[in-house]
Amino acid sequence: MIRIALVGQPNSGKSTIFNHLVGYKANTSNLPGTTVEYMKSTALIGGKRAEVIDLPGTYSLTSLDLAEAETRNFLLDGRVDAVLNVIDASLLSRSLELTLQLLEMGLPIVVCLNMEDEARRKGITIEEKALEQKLRVPVVSTVAVRGVGVKEAASHAMEVAQEKPLVPSPTYSNDVERAIDHLTSAVQRITLKWSGFSPRLLAIKLLEGDPYFLEKVKRESLKLYKETESLGERLGKLRGSSGEGVLSAERHNLAMKIFEEVATVGRPTLGLRDRIDTLLMHRVFGYLFFAAIMYAFFIVVFRVGSMIEGPMMDLFDGSINALARVMNETSLGFTLLKGAIQGVGGAIGIVLPYLVPFLAGLAVLEDIGYLPRAGYLMDVLMHRIGLHGKSVIPFILGYGCSVPAVMATRILDSPRDRFITAMLSVMIPCVARTTIIFGLIGYFLGPTLAFLLYIVNIFVIAIAGKVLTKLFPRVTPGLILEIPSYKVPSTRVVAAKVWLRIREFIVLAFPLLIAGSLLLSLFEYLHWNHYLNLGFLPITWALGLPLSLGVTLIFGVFRKELSLIMLFQALGTTQVASVLSAGQMMVFTLFVMFYIPCVATIAVLTRELGKGKTSLVLVTTTGIALVVALIARGIAAIIG
Repeated sequence: MIRIALVGQPNSGKSTIFNHLVGYKANTSNLPGTTVEYMKSTALIGGKRAEVIDLPGTYSLTSLDLAEAETRNFLLDGRVDAVLNVIDASLLSRSLELTLQLLEMGLPIVVCLNMEDEARRKGITIEEKALEQKLRVPVVSTVAVRGVGVKEAASHAMEVAQEKPLVPSPTYSNDVERAIDHLTSAVQRITLKWSGFSPRLLAIKLLEGDPYFLEKVKRESLKLYKETESLGERLGKLRGSSGEGVLSAERHNLAMKIFEEVATVGRPTLGLRDRIDTLLMHRVFGYLFFAAIMYAFFIVVFRVGSMIEGPMMDLFDGSINALARVMNETSLGFTLLKGAIQGVGGAIGIVLPYLVPFLAGLAVLEDIGYLPRAGYLMDVLMHRIGLHGKSVIPFILGYGCSVPAVMATRILDSPRDRFITAMLSVMIPCVARTTIIFGLIGYFLGPTLAFLLYIVNIFVIAIAGKVLTKLFPRVTPGLILEIPSYKVPSTRVVAAKVWLRIREFIVLAFPLLIAGSLLLSLFEYLHWNHYLNLGFLPITWALGLPLSLGVTLIFGVFRKELSLIMLFQALGTTQVASVLSAGQMMVFTLFVMFYIPCVATIAVLTRELGKGKTSLVLVTTTGIALVVALIARGIAAIIG
């Protein structure tokens, strides 16, 4: 089967094209850095089946971070038949630097000139045929968000994958070409067991000091390694820069030259979007608008969810009452059926009413392009904490799910930053915890107090981050964050995105919620739940919570929504306010917000950080959860 790889810089539209070709399977967001692992699926292109791979966005093929290394290594392994290089047409000169690196690799390539509508808004007109002549590879214009030109680009990629035309490598300045030619000849004289690359590509990679190639050459041919060092030093003295700097400058100059020859720049069209940005990204008003947008978002989610939750829970409570009239309430059959109804009722009547509008709102904010702007504002907070500004991206993803948030820490260069960011990102309220916040605090105490929990969450994470970065001091560099243009969200894409995440909940969480509810019912019938609750007695006693809530914390480790479903079941009523005080509800929710993440997140943490650091994350977050909940208990006691 033919394999086509989508390669491009962050936010160039790769994942949008991927979804047009294979159906909605990638996390397409108007937010840089959302693809941290490659995704693949099959598509029918020109009547033939092909495997399409969406690789992580990268600015360079000289490895700087794990996401870029993922893309570079995948291409170098020879696992693709063609590359569809997706370029943001409104950033053509910068995007071409990656294109030149792809051309150096000699892979069959089609350039996909995406976002032409945005380029025209900026006053940039690009001659497609002229660009094709300069690069000597096919160029196809697209507007991926509307599906314009996507099929044509894919068809061209299929053609070059089958024909495998010779791809010309870019030509650089004379002195650089002499160094490349000299090193190419040296490479040709030596047989390298591991090398399946062209001598010119290997020479370029060695000259620019790519660690992936240098380490391999150093182990196998010390003579070639020393010759590389010598050439690099001579070129460095001539140009006043390292080999990497020289080649980077060469690509930059060539990209600028091509841009000037194929594009004309006129007057940009300044409209409402530009005026909106002056407010949303203002150093003072931007934060006020951020707070207002988030508050409005949560109010809408609460209003929609609470309208549905009450009638739905009444329906399921009525079903249990009807069941009690025809069955013996002390029988095992009744206990299990009641548990199943409570599990289904919790999933449908409590989780989904808040989960669906939350995911829809989050998808709209993503696709509009507001989240990167929020990230820009939060960069100040990141640096005051002591983290790299890139850490804001895992934090933003954490509001959706902790698993991709932890995976997104790969974009950070420093192991120290990856560890601290992973620890803090698992304390961000994901959609499962959001369900608890809305279903418990929002429903019984009101949306303002529910929103207050998010403010408390940010405040606690800021303090924890400051302490951690003091324990592991390091100077953090500035943030370069792609700020995409505003886009009108596609109803189809938003609906598909919500369905993709809801489907995941239905497939993975729904059975767990029902099974957990059945299991708790069985424990209650056999009176085993008392022993489980005793295991958590030190925590529930310290927090002033009923003993019966211990088991809810155990089930919450499997899926956070289970804490809420089990809460109703453990208390024996959905009218929680009649059993728990407002202070107890706040204490319970705050503890669940910060303590041990779910098992899926723990698995990803172990893979990314190792067992030792993962254990440290679990102990630390649970400790923070206890401290925050104890403080909340004290405040509740003072207020009365």
